[in-house]
Amino acid sequence: MAFYYDEPSHTFSEYLLVPGYSDENCIPQNVSLKTPLVKFKKGEEPAISMNIPMISAIMQSVSNDTMAIALAKEGGISFIYGSQTVENQAAMVKKVKSYKAGFVTSDCNLSPEDTLADVLAIKEETGHSTVAITADGTPSGKLMGIVSSRDYRVSRMEATLKVKEFMTPIEKMVTAPEGTSLKEANDIIFEHKLNSLPIVDKNGCLVAFVFRKDYSSHKENPLELLDSHKRYIVGAGINTRDYETRVPALVEAGADVLCIDSSEGFSCWQKNTIQWIRDKYGDKVKVGAGNIVDREGFRFLAEAGADFIKIGIGGGSICITRETKGIGRGQATAVIEVAKARDEYFKETGIYIPICSDGGIVHDYHITLALAMGCDFCMLGRYFARFDESPTQKMLVNGNYMKEYWGEGSARARNWQRYDLGGAKKLSFVEGVDSYVPYAGPLHDTLQVTLSKIRHTMCNCGALSIPELQSKAKLTLVSSVSIVEGGAHDVVVKNSNTNN
Repeated sequence: MAFYYDEPSHTFSEYLLVPGYSDENCIPQNVSLKTPLVKFKKGEEPAISMNIPMISAIMQSVSNDTMAIALAKEGGISFIYGSQTVENQAAMVKKVKSYKAGFVTSDCNLSPEDTLADVLAIKEETGHSTVAITADGTPSGKLMGIVSSRDYRVSRMEATLKVKEFMTPIEKMVTAPEGTSLKEANDIIFEHKLNSLPIVDKNGCLVAFVFRKDYSSHKENPLELLDSHKRYIVGAGINTRDYETRVPALVEAGADVLCIDSSEGFSCWQKNTIQWIRDKYGDKVKVGAGNIVDREGFRFLAEAGADFIKIGIGGGSICITRETKGIGRGQATAVIEVAKARDEYFKETGIYIPICSDGGIVHDYHITLALAMGCDFCMLGRYFARFDESPTQKMLVNGNYMKEYWGEGSARARNWQRYDLGGAKKLSFVEGVDSYVPYAGPLHDTLQVTLSKIRHTMCNCGALSIPELQSKAKLTLVSSVSIVEGGAHDVVVKNSNTNN
């Protein structure tokens, strides 16, 4: 006989937080949203933590290198989508790792014998205006000079003019020796009013650059998420089919953390993938797994060696898995049960495995509810798809600006690996839709409003950290009429535009 749950599963919209006591220290600016990304032992610090509890979904229409950079600036992590060639995904990871760093390995290099046309071509390819001129045109060759946009005027110079004729030569440049600290390099930049400072070794060969804009960026984004080399932290999605090829390429490209992108994680395929990574890399390579919706699924992936575990099946705004297959569970109920399983596992083993709520987030307050219910961070697709930084184009639809947003199980994405059950290499039927979401401008502006709401709600609960929220939170189920009561009612609303 089949097993039947006694209670129905619930969504976030069926819950509310009940306020707790707030003292004079409980103000939004005192709230810390720092949260662990990967598992750690009791008494130790996690290898990777985030400064905000939000990551972007592993989707073609959400997470590319542009989104990864934007989200890392805010303190979160983007997982670059894996439903593309290994080479393209690795290239995106490399772009993120080289975009922001204390010491940047040059990716724009030419020799003195190259031409203005070569300068313009490399600028078009990379988007960078500073080109290092080395004797052999490599990133580590003997530094001969530099070319920036102030060294040439396209309208007055022939495209065939050689670089050595218009570059700023090494004799007129300010450089710093290898071993210079980042603080010392920034002091030199400001003292000499430079935009960039080349770092050279004892033989005069180029080692790296330090850029003025990176210092300014850090001051403007105090929560930005950096690795030990001052580079942005970035994640990448993998699947259970080509991991033997994809994982090494992503690790070499510099990915800080991986995540198996699958609609259902309670499978031998995920266990095999994690085991292969552990056999080859040990615990050095961090990998999340999922998705699951109950205690049994959590225990399976925890024992398989997952560094974090994602919760949610069928709750995404573009996901129709429940509709097509009848598989899934209400997201709130799933989070509550898995959080209890995580806490049980922690008491038994002393190992804390972060859990991620993936899907089911409709309103900003749903994030706070998910955190209060026990999750450590949330993965969002629709939320991030709306911004300038997502990969899709802004377009005018029926008089309103929109951005395209499609599911990985849609006919458009055709990401059959995500729904792989070990059969034929194809997508037999769709489990996602192709849609539009309202355009919301730059990520920073809306994200700051969302984070402000989370901090304010936490203060209402008397909590200044996510663990404190989870220990103090009081949650209540609400009736259908209570939900109606919670919104504007019995009035004529003048302006219905609100921030989600």
